[in-house]
Amino acid sequence: MAKTEFNLLTDVQIRKWVRAAIPVAKSDGGGLTFTLSAAGTAVWILRFRHGGRRQEVTLGRYPDMSLAAARLNAARKRIAVVDGVNPADEVRKVKARKDWTVRQLIDDYREKVLSTLADSTRRSYGRNLIRVENGMGGMSVESVGPADVVAEIERHKIGWVEAFTLWCVMRGIFKHATGKKMIVASPCAGILLEAVIGKRPNVRKRLMLTDAEIGTLTTANMSEENRLAVCVLLATGVRASELFTALREHVFIQEARWHIPKSKTGPEMDIPLAPIVAEWFARLFELAGNSAYVLPARLKTRLERFDGDACVSKDAVREAIDYWIDNHKPKIRRFTPHDLRSTMKSHMRKLRIPRDISEMCLNHKIKGVEGIYDQYTYYAERRQALELWARFIATCQAGKKWNVTPIKKSARSA
Repeated sequence: MAKTEFNLLTDVQIRKWVRAAIPVAKSDGGGLTFTLSAAGTAVWILRFRHGGRRQEVTLGRYPDMSLAAARLNAARKRIAVVDGVNPADEVRKVKARKDWTVRQLIDDYREKVLSTLADSTRRSYGRNLIRVENGMGGMSVESVGPADVVAEIERHKIGWVEAFTLWCVMRGIFKHATGKKMIVASPCAGILLEAVIGKRPNVRKRLMLTDAEIGTLTTANMSEENRLAVCVLLATGVRASELFTALREHVFIQEARWHIPKSKTGPEMDIPLAPIVAEWFARLFELAGNSAYVLPARLKTRLERFDGDACVSKDAVREAIDYWIDNHKPKIRRFTPHDLRSTMKSHMRKLRIPRDISEMCLNHKIKGVEGIYDQYTYYAERRQALELWARFIATCQAGKKWNVTPIKKSARSA
């Protein structure tokens, strides 16, 4: 077998051919060839045999790829051929990925990344992926620039938090593209979000409903299900989602106990139920019929979507509150279900319930070393606090003045 010669070309020769602008095809040995077209395009090509067939692959353009770089690249691909890899196939795969549209990239992101995220994140990211898909889905991933990203954010008339989520989604999908080597750098790099949507507005201050407002709320002219749901939220201090998704099997009325399973928002917890709260739950059970949920869905379409039984929509009670305020004009400030937690917390402090007990009633984790080592659940102390709080609510509901002696400060109170 004849010995193959290498390094037959020099930089000086190549520069002369380029200046002359005469089409040429010169071998450097080992299948590496320098070609110059009539249009003046200089390209490195590697010719090789794979599977008994003569094939070739373009390595790059000259002078972007120097003679030394072309030789190194060709040597790597020759080694790949010996290992059974076809360099032409690899180039075709990369090219196919680079030709992806943003829509194709989003489909891949949904499959490989979005599916691994938490349910709430999948929902918020999912609706924003649809926005990006509708806005730039037909664009080539390689063609998207920073100006396109800014235009996509500005195109939507949405709130600051939702715009921030849209921004996070676009950073995520283009990070995915850089990871797949479709693009060298993300078009989101260098964009200052504050310059696009401004600084984040001040966080809304939570309310502490007054005694009179609590009385107005607990006697509200709502449907019985909604009024009792609001009363339970106020009396227990749970997160609204924990009540909306509550299963009847987790509420033990005879034991006056409600078990809340572990979730993303907090650890599992047993909530002591004051007598009046246990009565509210019992009535909700009657209203729920045969549903497995404490607060079952009311819309036929929602029930059909979930095979005949589902919990109430997460927005149902909030919408009921807004409807009541807008149409009945009660003497109460506009509030959200989450404000009921701050109302309970604030009034518990007013009733001199120790800070750590009120924090545990809200299922807040105690911070620092104490939170790590203190594993006591304070169930008895929480029952005492929640029963005092329920009596306060009942007094407000009856329109009477509170005259019960508050819980004395303990050595543990802050």
